[in-house]
Amino acid sequence: MVNRPGFAAYMDQLARRFESIDFVAVDPISVPLGFDDPRDQEVIGLYAALLAWGRRETILKNMADLCERMAYRPFRFVSSFRPEADSARLAGFGHRTFRTDDAVNLTLALRVLLERHGSLESVFAAGMRAAGMRAAEAEDAPNVGPAIQFFSESVMGAVPDTPARLQKHLARPTSGSACKRLCMYLRWMVRPGPVDLGIWSSIPASALVLPLDVHSGRQARALGLLERPQNDWRAALELTDACRRLDPTDPARFDFALFGSGAFDEPLDDRFVQTA
Repeated sequence: MVNRPGFAAYMDQLARRFESIDFVAVDPISVPLGFDDPRDQEVIGLYAALLAWGRRETILKNMADLCERMAYRPFRFVSSFRPEADSARLAGFGHRTFRTDDAVNLTLALRVLLERHGSLESVFAAGMRAAGMRAAEAEDAPNVGPAIQFFSESVMGAVPDTPARLQKHLARPTSGSACKRLCMYLRWMVRPGPVDLGIWSSIPASALVLPLDVHSGRQARALGLLERPQNDWRAALELTDACRRLDPTDPARFDFALFGSGAFDEPLDDRFVQTA
Protein backbone atom coordinates (compact mmCIF):
# COMPACT_ATOMS: atom_id res chain seq x y z
CA MET A 1 0.00 0.00 0.00
CA VAL A 2 2.80 2.45 0.79
CA ASN A 3 4.31 1.95 -2.68
CA ARG A 4 1.41 3.61 -4.51
CA PRO A 5 2.62 6.36 -6.86
CA GLY A 6 2.60 9.71 -5.11
CA PHE A 7 1.54 8.27 -1.74
CA ALA A 8 4.83 8.85 0.09
CA ALA A 9 4.94 12.46 -1.11
CA TYR A 10 1.33 12.98 -0.02
CA MET A 11 1.98 11.59 3.47
CA ASP A 12 5.09 13.73 3.78
CA GLN A 13 3.15 16.85 2.81
CA LEU A 14 0.36 16.02 5.25
CA ALA A 15 2.81 15.41 8.08
CA ARG A 16 4.58 18.72 7.42
CA ARG A 17 1.25 20.54 7.38
CA PHE A 18 0.35 19.47 10.90
CA GLU A 19 3.84 19.34 12.43
CA SER A 20 3.50 23.05 13.00
CA ILE A 21 3.94 25.33 15.98
CA ASP A 22 0.57 26.84 15.01
CA PHE A 23 -1.23 23.89 16.61
CA VAL A 24 0.78 23.81 19.86
CA ALA A 25 -1.37 26.23 21.82
CA VAL A 26 -4.35 23.86 21.75
CA ASP A 27 -2.34 20.68 22.40
CA PRO A 28 -1.17 19.19 25.73
CA ILE A 29 2.43 19.39 24.51
CA SER A 30 2.15 23.12 25.20
CA VAL A 31 2.56 22.24 28.89
CA PRO A 32 6.14 20.86 28.78
CA LEU A 33 7.03 23.40 26.08
CA GLY A 34 6.25 26.09 28.64
CA PHE A 35 9.32 25.09 30.70
CA ASP A 36 12.98 25.68 29.92
CA ASP A 37 14.70 23.08 32.10
CA PRO A 38 14.72 19.60 30.45
CA ARG A 39 14.24 18.04 33.89
CA ASP A 40 11.01 20.00 34.31
CA GLN A 41 9.95 19.20 30.75
CA GLU A 42 10.25 15.43 31.10
CA VAL A 43 8.48 15.37 34.48
CA ILE A 44 5.54 17.66 33.70
CA GLY A 45 5.39 16.16 30.22
CA LEU A 46 4.63 12.77 31.72
CA TYR A 47 1.70 14.14 33.74
CA ALA A 48 0.43 16.01 30.66
CA ALA A 49 0.60 12.87 28.54
CA LEU A 50 -1.04 10.61 31.13
CA LEU A 51 -3.90 13.10 31.58
CA ALA A 52 -4.30 13.79 27.84
CA TRP A 53 -7.78 12.41 27.42
CA GLY A 54 -11.09 14.21 27.18
CA ARG A 55 -11.66 17.80 26.12
CA ARG A 56 -8.47 19.68 25.38
CA GLU A 57 -9.69 22.77 27.21
CA THR A 58 -10.21 20.71 30.35
CA ILE A 59 -6.83 18.99 30.03
CA LEU A 60 -5.00 22.31 29.74
CA LYS A 61 -7.02 23.86 32.58
CA ASN A 62 -6.23 20.97 34.92
CA MET A 63 -2.57 20.91 33.91
CA ALA A 64 -2.33 24.64 34.65
CA ASP A 65 -3.76 23.87 38.08
CA LEU A 66 -1.19 21.09 38.61
CA CYS A 67 1.72 23.32 37.55
CA GLU A 68 0.62 25.94 40.06
CA ARG A 69 0.39 23.33 42.82
CA MET A 70 3.97 22.32 41.96
CA ALA A 71 5.02 25.99 42.22
CA TYR A 72 6.06 25.76 38.55
CA ARG A 73 9.03 23.59 39.53
CA PRO A 74 7.79 20.08 38.69
CA PHE A 75 11.16 18.34 38.90
CA ARG A 76 11.92 19.84 42.29
CA PHE A 77 8.39 19.11 43.54
CA VAL A 78 8.50 15.46 42.47
CA SER A 79 12.12 14.73 43.38
CA SER A 80 11.65 16.12 46.91
CA PHE A 81 8.08 14.89 47.43
CA ARG A 82 7.24 13.63 50.92
CA PRO A 83 3.61 12.52 51.34
CA GLU A 84 3.36 13.58 54.96
CA ALA A 85 4.44 17.12 54.12
CA ASP A 86 3.46 17.63 50.49
CA SER A 87 0.25 15.68 49.85
CA ALA A 88 -1.77 18.73 50.87
CA ARG A 89 -0.48 20.51 47.76
CA LEU A 90 -2.31 17.92 45.65
CA ALA A 91 -5.51 17.85 47.71
CA GLY A 92 -8.53 18.25 45.48
CA PHE A 93 -6.61 17.76 42.25
CA GLY A 94 -8.13 15.42 39.69
CA HIS A 95 -8.86 14.87 36.03
CA ARG A 96 -11.73 12.60 35.04
CA THR A 97 -10.96 9.27 36.80
CA PHE A 98 -7.48 10.43 37.89
CA ARG A 99 -8.06 11.31 41.55
CA THR A 100 -6.06 13.06 44.24
CA ASP A 101 -4.83 9.74 45.65
CA ASP A 102 -3.65 8.74 42.16
CA ALA A 103 -1.68 11.99 41.94
CA VAL A 104 -0.09 11.37 45.34
CA ASN A 105 0.79 7.73 44.59
CA LEU A 106 2.15 8.52 41.14
CA THR A 107 4.25 11.40 42.43
CA LEU A 108 5.68 9.30 45.25
CA ALA A 109 6.57 6.48 42.85
CA LEU A 110 8.22 8.92 40.44
CA ARG A 111 10.28 10.36 43.28
CA VAL A 112 11.62 6.88 44.04
CA LEU A 113 12.40 6.24 40.37
CA LEU A 114 14.21 9.58 40.10
CA GLU A 115 16.28 8.64 43.15
CA ARG A 116 17.20 5.28 41.58
CA HIS A 117 17.73 6.32 37.97
CA GLY A 118 18.38 10.07 38.03
CA SER A 119 15.88 10.87 35.28
CA LEU A 120 12.76 9.49 33.64
CA GLU A 121 14.73 9.03 30.44
CA SER A 122 16.99 6.60 32.28
CA VAL A 123 14.00 4.55 33.40
CA PHE A 124 12.77 4.03 29.84
CA ALA A 125 16.35 3.44 28.62
CA ALA A 126 16.74 0.75 31.27
CA GLY A 127 13.67 -0.95 29.82
CA MET A 128 15.28 -0.98 26.40
CA ARG A 129 18.47 -2.48 27.83
CA ALA A 130 16.54 -5.06 29.81
CA ALA A 131 15.10 -6.33 26.54
CA GLY A 132 18.58 -6.80 25.15
CA MET A 133 18.36 -3.71 22.96
CA ARG A 134 20.98 -1.04 22.39
CA ALA A 135 19.30 2.30 21.94
CA ALA A 136 22.39 3.76 20.30
CA GLU A 137 22.00 1.24 17.47
CA ALA A 138 18.72 2.02 15.78
CA GLU A 139 18.61 -1.24 13.87
CA ASP A 140 18.62 -3.20 17.14
CA ALA A 141 15.69 -1.29 18.64
CA PRO A 142 12.56 -2.27 16.69
CA ASN A 143 10.10 -0.57 19.03
CA VAL A 144 9.73 0.98 22.48
CA GLY A 145 7.26 -1.60 23.78
CA PRO A 146 9.71 -3.07 26.31
CA ALA A 147 10.56 0.42 27.56
CA ILE A 148 6.89 1.23 28.15
CA GLN A 149 6.32 -2.12 29.85
CA PHE A 150 9.34 -1.61 32.11
CA PHE A 151 8.31 1.93 33.03
CA SER A 152 4.75 1.00 33.98
CA GLU A 153 5.92 -1.98 36.02
CA SER A 154 8.60 0.15 37.68
CA VAL A 155 6.07 2.78 38.74
CA MET A 156 3.80 0.14 40.22
CA GLY A 157 6.69 -1.57 42.02
CA ALA A 158 8.53 1.51 43.25
CA VAL A 159 6.69 1.78 46.55
CA PRO A 160 5.26 -1.12 48.61
CA ASP A 161 1.46 -1.32 48.68
CA THR A 162 0.90 1.03 45.73
CA PRO A 163 -2.86 0.81 45.10
CA ALA A 164 -3.74 -1.38 42.14
CA ARG A 165 -6.05 1.32 40.75
CA LEU A 166 -3.02 3.38 39.69
CA GLN A 167 -2.30 0.70 37.07
CA LYS A 168 -5.23 1.80 34.94
CA HIS A 169 -3.40 5.05 34.27
CA LEU A 170 -0.22 3.20 33.21
CA ALA A 171 -0.73 1.27 29.99
CA ARG A 172 1.31 -1.86 29.16
CA PRO A 173 1.74 -3.61 25.82
CA THR A 174 1.26 -6.99 27.51
CA SER A 175 -2.28 -5.96 28.47
CA GLY A 176 -3.06 -5.37 24.79
CA SER A 177 -3.41 -1.62 25.20
CA ALA A 178 -2.28 0.61 22.34
CA CYS A 179 -0.42 2.62 25.04
CA LYS A 180 -1.37 5.78 23.15
CA ARG A 181 -0.47 8.27 25.86
CA LEU A 182 2.93 6.78 26.70
CA CYS A 183 3.76 6.43 23.00
CA MET A 184 2.86 10.09 22.63
CA TYR A 185 5.03 11.01 25.61
CA LEU A 186 7.99 9.21 24.09
CA ARG A 187 7.40 10.99 20.78
CA TRP A 188 7.51 14.31 22.64
CA MET A 189 10.72 13.47 24.43
CA VAL A 190 12.63 11.82 21.57
CA ARG A 191 11.79 13.62 18.34
CA PRO A 192 13.24 17.07 17.59
CA GLY A 193 11.11 20.20 17.09
CA PRO A 194 9.42 22.35 16.04
CA VAL A 195 6.63 20.62 17.99
CA ASP A 196 8.33 17.78 19.87
CA LEU A 197 11.02 18.57 22.45
CA GLY A 198 13.81 16.20 21.38
CA ILE A 199 15.49 16.25 24.80
CA TRP A 200 16.26 12.52 25.05
CA SER A 201 19.14 10.87 23.22
CA SER A 202 19.10 7.31 24.58
CA ILE A 203 16.13 6.14 22.48
CA PRO A 204 16.23 6.44 18.68
CA ALA A 205 13.31 7.93 16.78
CA SER A 206 13.25 4.78 14.64
CA ALA A 207 12.08 2.81 17.71
CA LEU A 208 9.05 4.99 18.43
CA VAL A 209 5.56 3.56 18.05
CA LEU A 210 2.81 5.76 16.65
CA PRO A 211 0.25 6.92 19.24
CA LEU A 212 -2.86 5.14 17.99
CA ASP A 213 -6.29 6.53 18.84
CA VAL A 214 -9.70 6.91 17.22
CA HIS A 215 -8.56 9.77 14.97
CA SER A 216 -5.30 8.29 13.70
CA GLY A 217 -6.84 4.83 13.44
CA ARG A 218 -9.72 6.04 11.29
CA GLN A 219 -7.40 7.91 8.93
CA ALA A 220 -4.89 5.06 8.77
CA ARG A 221 -7.59 2.56 7.76
CA ALA A 222 -9.00 4.95 5.18
CA LEU A 223 -5.52 5.29 3.64
CA GLY A 224 -4.84 1.55 3.67
CA LEU A 225 -2.09 1.74 6.30
CA LEU A 226 -3.94 -0.36 8.88
CA GLU A 227 -6.18 -3.40 8.51
CA ARG A 228 -6.66 -4.54 12.10
CA PRO A 229 -10.05 -3.23 13.32
CA GLN A 230 -9.16 -2.85 17.00
CA ASN A 231 -7.08 0.07 18.30
CA ASP A 232 -4.76 -2.12 20.36
CA TRP A 233 -1.02 -2.78 20.64
CA ARG A 234 -0.96 -5.11 17.65
CA ALA A 235 -2.64 -2.43 15.57
CA ALA A 236 -0.17 0.21 16.79
CA LEU A 237 2.71 -2.00 15.67
CA GLU A 238 1.04 -2.74 12.32
CA LEU A 239 0.58 0.98 11.67
CA THR A 240 4.11 1.78 12.77
CA ASP A 241 5.55 -0.89 10.49
CA ALA A 242 3.65 0.64 7.56
CA CYS A 243 4.93 4.12 8.42
CA ARG A 244 8.44 2.78 8.89
CA ARG A 245 8.37 1.76 5.23
CA LEU A 246 7.73 5.41 4.41
CA ASP A 247 10.46 6.66 6.74
CA PRO A 248 12.63 4.03 8.48
CA THR A 249 14.40 6.58 10.67
CA ASP A 250 11.35 8.49 11.93
CA PRO A 251 8.03 6.65 11.46
CA ALA A 252 6.29 8.54 14.29
CA ARG A 253 6.32 11.80 12.36
CA PHE A 254 3.32 10.47 10.45
CA ASP A 255 1.33 10.77 13.66
CA PHE A 256 1.00 14.42 12.67
CA ALA A 257 -0.46 13.44 9.30
CA LEU A 258 -2.94 10.93 10.71
CA PHE A 259 -3.99 12.51 14.00
CA GLY A 260 -3.89 16.05 12.59
CA SER A 261 -6.05 15.30 9.57
CA GLY A 262 -8.47 13.30 11.73
CA ALA A 263 -8.77 15.70 14.65
CA PHE A 264 -9.08 18.78 12.44
CA ASP A 265 -11.33 17.16 9.80
CA GLU A 266 -8.84 17.58 6.98
CA PRO A 267 -10.29 15.85 3.88
CA LEU A 268 -8.06 13.06 2.61
CA ASP A 269 -6.90 12.92 -0.99
CA ASP A 270 -9.42 10.75 -2.86
CA ARG A 271 -6.57 9.18 -4.87
CA PHE A 272 -5.40 7.33 -1.78
CA VAL A 273 -8.61 6.61 0.12
CA GLN A 274 -9.36 2.89 0.17
CA THR A 275 -12.91 1.80 -0.58
CA ALA A 276 -14.51 -1.25 1.00
